[in-house]
Amino acid sequence: MPDIYSQLKRSKIMSKISASDTKQEILVRKYIFSKGFRFRINDKRYPGKPDIVIPKHKTVIFIHGCFWHGHSCKKGKLPETNRRFWTNKIGNTKKRDKKNKAVLESMGWKVITIWQCELNTKSNFEKRMNILIANLK
Repeated sequence: MPDIYSQLKRSKIMSKISASDTKQEILVRKYIFSKGFRFRINDKRYPGKPDIVIPKHKTVIFIHGCFWHGHSCKKGKLPETNRRFWTNKIGNTKKRDKKNKAVLESMGWKVITIWQCELNTKSNFEKRMNILIANLK
């Protein structure tokens, strides 16, 4: 099925998608702050510029959008149009994520990845946050 928008319109829509301070990131930050954890956000000193860095626990947290990072859920499905472009783009992102994780782990950091789909409902959010807090202690 062809795209319902022109290439220019689609480009404008895609450019509006935020890379940081997404709704999911803010929710997670507020939650862990309320539990007493103090952190830095989007620290450029670390590979991949983690969304959350908790130095006291030597832990970094990435909050990944399912589409942009190629998750195997419903939201991670590639578009039907321009398939080769999206396959390459998402594939490169996955490689970069894997490399950044390996480098951080070799530096002694614990790496936690939270997927967008894990935060989509209140019950999913609560389950994922309980797991996160258990991993931080």
